[in-house]
Amino acid sequence: MPVHHLSDELLLDHAAGSLPEPVALLVATHLALCPACREHEAGLEAVGGALLDEIDPEPIEGGGLDALFARIEAAPAEDMGEAEVAAVKPAASDIVPTLPRPLRDYVGGETDALAWRKRGKLSEARLLPEASGGTVKLLRIPAGAMMPVHTHRGTELTLVLEGGFSDEQGHYLRGDVAIADEDVTHRPRADDDGDCLCLTVTQAPVRLAGPLARFLNPFLRD
Repeated sequence: MPVHHLSDELLLDHAAGSLPEPVALLVATHLALCPACREHEAGLEAVGGALLDEIDPEPIEGGGLDALFARIEAAPAEDMGEAEVAAVKPAASDIVPTLPRPLRDYVGGETDALAWRKRGKLSEARLLPEASGGTVKLLRIPAGAMMPVHTHRGTELTLVLEGGFSDEQGHYLRGDVAIADEDVTHRPRADDDGDCLCLTVTQAPVRLAGPLARFLNPFLRD
């Protein structure tokens, strides 16, 4: 059960459909792994619905209602948690997939369906290269490997999908979300008992904070 969750702001924006696609993908993937956040988002939606009920209705322009129903019917299944998906369609086996349903739908399968590239000790696979609102990657960190000390030029969201890692803010396992920004300097280290697979969304490239930072930072790109 995840212990590091999403903020109310992210859950509200996700419920309202106002998140950029990269962030929405990470949020939907976390919700598939976190019953607590699914329940919390449902509660926030209920509160928002009650507030809307108190607002005097305004007439809908011609065609507006038809467009609304069309959007509802076309809505993807990414907002459904794995338990809800299982209730609709029984699982083919008892094996828990590494990638939750929302992310699996984007990838078109499991991690072996991706084009991985090596960056030092890390392996990464870029997702949604044309999407705006953040850079999306799957990162595989070898067991026990430590990333360089770094901070951020913007917000970074990291969702653990397999294994775990620790940094100055805590210990993160499957389903946990780590949130870092320019106020956070850290050095994540993968757990010793296996590789760590993470989904990350970053607003900008990281900024190294070690002794060679001023020499290497100009060369960093996503």
